[in-house]
Amino acid sequence: MYVKVAIDLALDRLFTYEVPVELCKEVKVGQLLRVPFGHRDARGFALEVRAEACAPGADYKIKPILGIADPAPFFSPEMLKLVRWISEYTCSPIESCLKAAVPAAVLKPNARPKELLFVEPCDGDAQQLTAYQKELLENIRRVGGGWMQPLCREFSTTPATLRALAAKGAVAIAPRAQRRDPLAGRSVLPSRPLALNEMQRAALERIVGADHPVLLHGVTGSGKTEVYLQAIARELEGGRGAIVLVPEISLTPQTVRRFAGRFGDRVAVLHSALSDGERYDEWHRIRTGEARVVVGPRSAVFAPVKDLGLIVVDEEHDTSYKQEETPRYNARDVAVMRGAFEGCRVVLGSATPSLETWLNAQQGKYALAAMSARVAGHPMPEVHLVNLEEEAEAYASAPIFSKFLLDAIAERMRRGEQTILFLNRRGYSRVLECKECGCVMTCPNCSVAYTYHSADSCLRCHVCGGWTPPPISCPDCGAHDFSYTGVGTQRAEQALRKCFPHARILRMDADSTSRKNSHDDLLSKFRAREADILIGTQMIAKGLDFPNVTLVGVLNADASRNMPDFRAAERTFQLIAQVSGRAGRAEKPGEVFIQTFHPDDPVILAAADAAFDRFAAAELQDRKAAGLPPYTKFATALFRARDGTVALRWADLYAKSLARYPGLAVSEAVPPALERAEGWFRYQVQIRAAAAKRIAAAWRWIAQARPVPKDVRATLDIDAINVL
Repeated sequence: MYVKVAIDLALDRLFTYEVPVELCKEVKVGQLLRVPFGHRDARGFALEVRAEACAPGADYKIKPILGIADPAPFFSPEMLKLVRWISEYTCSPIESCLKAAVPAAVLKPNARPKELLFVEPCDGDAQQLTAYQKELLENIRRVGGGWMQPLCREFSTTPATLRALAAKGAVAIAPRAQRRDPLAGRSVLPSRPLALNEMQRAALERIVGADHPVLLHGVTGSGKTEVYLQAIARELEGGRGAIVLVPEISLTPQTVRRFAGRFGDRVAVLHSALSDGERYDEWHRIRTGEARVVVGPRSAVFAPVKDLGLIVVDEEHDTSYKQEETPRYNARDVAVMRGAFEGCRVVLGSATPSLETWLNAQQGKYALAAMSARVAGHPMPEVHLVNLEEEAEAYASAPIFSKFLLDAIAERMRRGEQTILFLNRRGYSRVLECKECGCVMTCPNCSVAYTYHSADSCLRCHVCGGWTPPPISCPDCGAHDFSYTGVGTQRAEQALRKCFPHARILRMDADSTSRKNSHDDLLSKFRAREADILIGTQMIAKGLDFPNVTLVGVLNADASRNMPDFRAAERTFQLIAQVSGRAGRAEKPGEVFIQTFHPDDPVILAAADAAFDRFAAAELQDRKAAGLPPYTKFATALFRARDGTVALRWADLYAKSLARYPGLAVSEAVPPALERAEGWFRYQVQIRAAAAKRIAAAWRWIAQARPVPKDVRATLDIDAINVL
């Protein structure tokens, strides 16, 4: 018997090995095997088992496998089919796709459960116990036993005393696996199903009866999460499991609490902020069927749930679902394909769906379940557009906070209500500029200006992560006077503290959430009303539900609108509509102030009115006329090299070659907005076609005919989200 193995190197090919006779009955597809490879021992996944090997060359000897690293298969046949689809669709090595589907913590050779000593009382009467030992044994029996160290602390005893009890047959002490629980120390309140309104009931029945993906298009605050919960409850009643995807780690703690409150220990969580031990334990709880509901961001779509019945993709429009490294998959699309391969239901939920999903629903490829009103009749927030041009004229420069917004914040402070302020730029100042000559401090490795961070008084590059102290004098003219232009969340927070010195303010961005559990800690404080104002980036713009928030301020609605990206209008609408939806979600009415230099912009006006249908109709018309997604498939080919002329030469060669391939529309090789990153010069070629298969076929053809040299990196991103 022979087995085809994908080695733990990104070679994009399978290797054939012989299976020793004694292992023939044990080797299965999807297992992790140990195999010889070159001069080392390697590990790889068994993808095919066959009775005969492919005809090898005369000088080729098939080696036997060394053993089975784990007898339980890591991949079911359906999951292997999904991984192969991702590999083919994204033009990624099969090994990279296999690694993406299993957490690295699970595959480490030394990965194992955490074992501690457990003390368990024995039945019957132990003989020859002292009075102290009898009292201790009674206490241990009362609590039903426990881990040795906690028992020692609780009953003021020592491990030696417990071992003496074990020697007399009173207790048994043995190693036992202890779960590393991501929710340890976190309070979870049990909940019961809520009564659904008419729209929620209709949406639930549409999901339960669907035979193809369902778009749950519900306005912010319409109760989509309760529909998810009750749909999952039905799957659990039928013995099936579920996966719930959320776009941001910041949303995971809140979502996990809601689902754990309803389904208890049957919920597992998977995300990158877990320790290796926590990830190992959670993944194996899912694998064994102990956990039936999985909550997590992008990579949780691969969770090995047994008898999967439902996948929910919450905030399906969010760009965080797109992986920016090989394999460059979109978890939303992977969820749809996994649903097709495993015969399970898929729900895509959003108040502001992506235009791709919306068009699929309009064309009947997806079922549509609409919830056009908030639960319990709560009104949508009242929205005000603030013209920053007029504010700039009154104050000689555009203020961070308009007078209207400051007055509204002060009113909330007086009433004991809370405010959320949204600014999608972290740091203190976007640019540090010399007042004399206009020299801007830029990163030497990237074609971007440094961002000044006041917390540690340094200049940081948000591309490569490099940093440097602010210069004492200008490197060009020697002047000592600098200006800090542009506003980040740190600067806005500082200004806010000056305006409201007694306010309790929290800031939530990538800088303030670098510690483990920091997302949960910040949001828990805000939920407990330990803060009056929460200011942050896009991680606070969606999915969060705080009943006491009655005011939302969008400090600069134009930031994303001015990006050189054909999706700029779509992202602007989504961000404004989503963050506006955080206000007035309970009994108290909400109010939103949107600060903009372009109050007449149709996109901003549509977002202020929460008029998704109006926005989508206009934007789809423009996209169709321009031949852009969702009416075509779009990809970018990025070429990177240390030498800019080398990167341009290969990008130009590929662009001209691909342009001759039938059925493709190919741009010239041009530098993207971020021309240099981490010391690499970058050139981009944009490709459009009627189907992704044609782009993938063309790329494989040119990559085989003209492989790039070792000093050039060439990557293809099908369904590209980031074109900068």
